[in-house]
Amino acid sequence: METVWLALGGLGLSAFCSATFLPAYSEVAFSAFLYKWPEQVLAALLIASLANALGGITVLLLGHRLPAKPLSARISGYFQRFGPALLLLSWLPLIGDTLPLAAGWLRLPRLPCMIWLTVGKTLRYLVLAWGVLAVLHAQA
Repeated sequence: METVWLALGGLGLSAFCSATFLPAYSEVAFSAFLYKWPEQVLAALLIASLANALGGITVLLLGHRLPAKPLSARISGYFQRFGPALLLLSWLPLIGDTLPLAAGWLRLPRLPCMIWLTVGKTLRYLVLAWGVLAVLHAQA
């Protein structure tokens, strides 16, 4: 059981780092964890989602600390159109890590940003868990 807890800690660290600009592949860590311990799916979902959301929130708060300057008209336009709900897409590769930074830079309200960001990142892990468990079920 101690190995599971260490693996969950590694999963959490990977998930946190991958939500920042540090290279970490939480999808691989999450999938590998579920492959080894599929019965721990709820714990993995909770740890990965929470840690990834906290990493994104860290980037959001760092963006709030940046000097207020205009961002590109395109990015500002997206945030003006969709508001904090745009952070639902913060799980996307490449652009996802910059969305919380931009939201912070634009001084969007923190709480709605944190909520949308957390929902988006949790949905990503839910879909990934469904896929991994479907593959495991098909192999059985």
